[in-house]
Amino acid sequence: ILVDDGSKDNGGKQCDNFAQADKRVHVIHKENNGLMSAWVTGVNASKGQYLCFVDSDDWVTPDFYERMIARAQETGADVVGCDYSLVSEHTMQTGKVIVNNDDSLTGVCTTEKKKQLAMRPGSMVIKIYRHSMITENKLDFPGKIFYEENCAGTVWMLCCGRFEKINEPLYYYYQHDVSTVHTITQERCRDRMKAGEQLVMECSMRGFLETYHDEIEYRFTEIYYATTLFSYLSGVKKTELSFLAELRDGIRKYFPD
Repeated sequence: ILVDDGSKDNGGKQCDNFAQADKRVHVIHKENNGLMSAWVTGVNASKGQYLCFVDSDDWVTPDFYERMIARAQETGADVVGCDYSLVSEHTMQTGKVIVNNDDSLTGVCTTEKKKQLAMRPGSMVIKIYRHSMITENKLDFPGKIFYEENCAGTVWMLCCGRFEKINEPLYYYYQHDVSTVHTITQERCRDRMKAGEQLVMECSMRGFLETYHDEIEYRFTEIYYATTLFSYLSGVKKTELSFLAELRDGIRKYFPD
């Protein structure tokens, strides 16, 4: 499934060329509404047994899907992850390997394992998810905002019954100067704060707060305050003290202790 999120370059046409060459490819053209809107559109159109979200400027090894799905079928896992390779050019050579999730967290997701996964869910793009887990738990990207993965990643892992991983960098994460992750604005920082707020609301609604209170507090503080503060001070050209006060007040509102 290729979602053309209102591409202004030749992307939409390239998607159509893929579909014409291979009948398995399904293209959806839509107005531009951001990454999470594109992900939701793809999820709603999907009918397969597993889902995976590969970002538009990243790529995977030729056997990525084959190996990830095989691990899921062998173990009965709801989620299978892998490590990823940081690269700054288009290559299949392995760059800096980033290990996502620890082997100690694989297998049946006990309460203790979920506590760790709540704090360190790992990236969503390097995982495959069982479609039935998503539908049965009515999982979504409710905020439809930038950085929504910060909320969804934790919530989805708390709904996982069994997690497995392949200890190899099967995913290539492309870093370049014009990447969206390197474009820091106050609006983007507010989106990260909204993702933190959405995390608390989702976990409260699903009854996770009581069992995983400390872990959710940790994850919220990291997303809402620590990461946002670092991004804001290092990336925004003109900082405002009022915004820093807003961060402080938000922490006190959700976790006063």
